[in-house]
Amino acid sequence: MPYSGKTFKGTSSGEIVEGTFQRESLGDGELLVRISHSGLCGTDLHALPTGCALGHEGVGYVEEVGPSCKTDLKVGERVGWGYIHYTCGKCRQCLTGKEEYCPNKHQFFTHDHDQGSLGEIAVRKEDWLFRIPDGLSNENAAPLMCGGATVFTPLIEYVKPTDRIGIVGIGGLGHLSIQFASKMGCDIVVFSGTEAKREEAMAMGATEFYATKGVADFNTLGLAKPLDKLIVTTATLPDWDNYFTLLSVNCTIIPLTIALGAKMSFPYSDLTLRGYTVVGTILAGRSMHEDMLSFAARNQVAPIIEKFPLTKGGVVEAVERLQSGKMRYRGVLTNEQ
Repeated sequence: MPYSGKTFKGTSSGEIVEGTFQRESLGDGELLVRISHSGLCGTDLHALPTGCALGHEGVGYVEEVGPSCKTDLKVGERVGWGYIHYTCGKCRQCLTGKEEYCPNKHQFFTHDHDQGSLGEIAVRKEDWLFRIPDGLSNENAAPLMCGGATVFTPLIEYVKPTDRIGIVGIGGLGHLSIQFASKMGCDIVVFSGTEAKREEAMAMGATEFYATKGVADFNTLGLAKPLDKLIVTTATLPDWDNYFTLLSVNCTIIPLTIALGAKMSFPYSDLTLRGYTVVGTILAGRSMHEDMLSFAARNQVAPIIEKFPLTKGGVVEAVERLQSGKMRYRGVLTNEQ
């Protein structure tokens, strides 16, 4: 039977337009999902001029299970999906547990341009659909499908509970980083431009907060101790010279910023003589993604959200708010009344 639903796309001019997503039938290993909520991510802004269907933080209900599915997901169950839609399962990356780096993967922005989570329905491969734990609401689960996976992976792979972590920026990724790291038991030092977000940062689990706007020498901030890890979540790369003065020997630097075309320039002697490590990281493999959702549900990690209707007007409003930098901290659009 044919399937059809509304979707929302960008244009070369940046305008949001309504489109239609259609499928004649479900293929092998595919499920039909009725979308209830979608997060809005900064990557959606990068995708606006391409004309692809927007949204990659989807949550909804299984409406139909296609042929040859091996999943135990049933009609009516809550599921979510993120940036990645398919991996080959045969390459070295897939076979060594790093499937998020699969060279053959299908993902938002580069594949499946006709459907996104900003819409009514989705047809997705069973392998990259995730059951939503009982402790997470649909609206809180949606931003975790990309934003949560992005910050959780490096925390698990590179951070210990005894670490003193610097987190630069309190936005869509930063506020989730604070919560996850706090629940892991880390000592968290937050850096923001002004004092405006101090109260929220401390409530989310920060142990120290420093406003950096107009500070020429970060040595004058008065940190109690140097940092073992530095996680950068701001929209633009920071002044590395200033932050390098705050790092302990053998510090690990984890930039999560998606700054297309940007180049990183470090104080070379500090990087080598003090043994700093800079790591690249993206998203999460399936096992890590499931662990992230389970951890969030069990420890009550929830994004701070602003809600909008999943209509053209709602999408336009949410996009404009995200573009202006006023969103606190993740936008969530909903088809539910």
